[in-house]
Formats: sequence, structure tokens, C-alpha cells
Amino acid sequence: MISKKEIICPENLLRLAKSKGPVKAVIVNAVKLTAIESAKQAVDANLITPIFIGDKSIIEKNAKEISWDISKFELIDEPVENNTAPIAAKLASEDKVKIIIKGHIHTDVLMKAVLKRDLNLIGKKRLSHIWHMTLGKNDKPLIITDGALNVLPKLETKMHILKNSIDFANRINIARPKVSVLSATEEILESVPSSLEANELTKRAKEEGLNADVFGPMAFDNSISEKAAQIKGIKNIVAGKADILLVPNVEAGNALVKMMIYFMGACAAGVVVGGKVPVVITSRADDVQARLASMAAAVVAL
Repeated sequence: MISKKEIICPENLLRLAKSKGPVKAVIVNAVKLTAIESAKQAVDANLITPIFIGDKSIIEKNAKEISWDISKFELIDEPVENNTAPIAAKLASEDKVKIIIKGHIHTDVLMKAVLKRDLNLIGKKRLSHIWHMTLGKNDKPLIITDGALNVLPKLETKMHILKNSIDFANRINIARPKVSVLSATEEILESVPSSLEANELTKRAKEEGLNADVFGPMAFDNSISEKAAQIKGIKNIVAGKADILLVPNVEAGNALVKMMIYFMGACAAGVVVGGKVPVVITSRADDVQARLASMAAAVVAL
């Protein structure tokens, strides 16, 4: 059942990122070979100018292993993993980098550093995570949010997640995205709390005049399959045509994305948006192409 398909970074996302030119990016605890390999690909694609943080001897050894001369890039020697995140956050706070990229470090350690109030990396918006999902190199993306950062978001937080995802969709040239607010049903049921929140989000999106077509509650099949929606007699502007899936909680989003990766060979480009700088949060199990796509998504999100 596990897919053998090669994961491919989407060309359309790369083209958009390349058009913005290289931006300064810090790679936090860049001590694993995959972090160096993906950084090289991003440099070769003219996406980033990297600053490496981590154990200097290990980083240089890994770069040498792939025959990459990194002597012209800044390298901050910090052998203690958990000390690398505050250094990266300070660089972003001082406008010395435009993107933070997770290397071999736990997400909670990195985000704790980013969220320190005195660094002013977060404003009035709530941070949220976006996955830009594709199967082929020229595939139309499906955006899934939030399956990595906000665990069980309340209604107000979901409005921030919604707005962040709409903004990102606009940046990848989806002028008016169609957003499905996911639940397990299309009915509004007291016994299914996510259906109540989805209905409220739909109302608020309309009241606030958001630049998107938002509808919920919607089950997954009717969100992405016009055939399923037609068979069930579900008629609304989003049914079967969703660009964005807004999930009810982190478990739903995380499971959905990882099923697409492992069963379908999807490329998951993940980035945290809503703050002063985008933060690339890849899984330590992600391959080089997914990491490259995530860096491209971060460049586009600027």
C-alpha cells in the first residue's frame, strides 16, 4: 500500500519562487545531510542565500560529502542543538534573514524561540501552518491547513487560519480560492462540534467580505470530488472544487497530509505563515524534494 512514486517538487511553485530571486534564509541546526542537500538545491534554483547554524565540523563534512563548497556562506558554529533556535530567531528579528528553515531540531523548540514576544516576530495575526500539496510536477495544488501548529483551534483562531490560507492562495495566483471547512458531515449537528464551527466560519467569512468562497460543513469527498457531490445532491460553489481544506484539528490535517505522502507519493510543501518571517517546518523524515518545495513555498509567502 505504501507508494513507490518518486516525490517531485512542483514546477509552478518553483517558478513563482524563482521570480522573487534569492532571499536570505537561516537553516537551524543544519547538521543532517538532507538539510545540506536541500539547501544546495535551493541555492542552485536561485531561491535562497543560506546562513547555516550548527556544529561547524559536521556541516562542513556533509557539504564536502556532496562536493559543495559552502565557504562563501555564513556559518555560525553552535554545537548545542537547542541553542541554535534562539540564534536564528534573533537574526530574523534583526532583519538579517527573511526565512527561518528548520533543520534537525524539534519543532516545539524552534517555535518557542520564534514566539518570544521581545523579538517582535509575531504581530496581531495568529501563526498557522499551511501545506501546499501536489502529486506531479505541474499539478494544481491543494492547500491543507492547519495540520502542524494549532492543535485544537477555537473559532477565532480558525478565522486567522482561514485568512492566512487565503492570503497564501492569492500569492500562488489563486485569485479567489474556494475553501471547504471540513467536518464529517454536511449537516449542522449538535453532536458534531466541527459542523457547528464550520457553519459559523462560513457566516463570518461572508459577513467580513473575505476574498474567497467559503463553505462548511463539508465532508472530504464532497469537497474535492464533483462526482461525489452530485451523487449526494450537494450544491454549493465550493462542492467538488475546493482549493483549500480547513481541517477541524491538527490530527485530521496531519493524518490527511501524511496519507497523501505515503499512499500517493504527494509532495508536501509546509510553511508557517502569519508572522514577520515564514518558518519552514519539515518533518525529519521528509526527503530533499519536499524540503525544496517547502523553501519555495516560504519564498512565495514573503
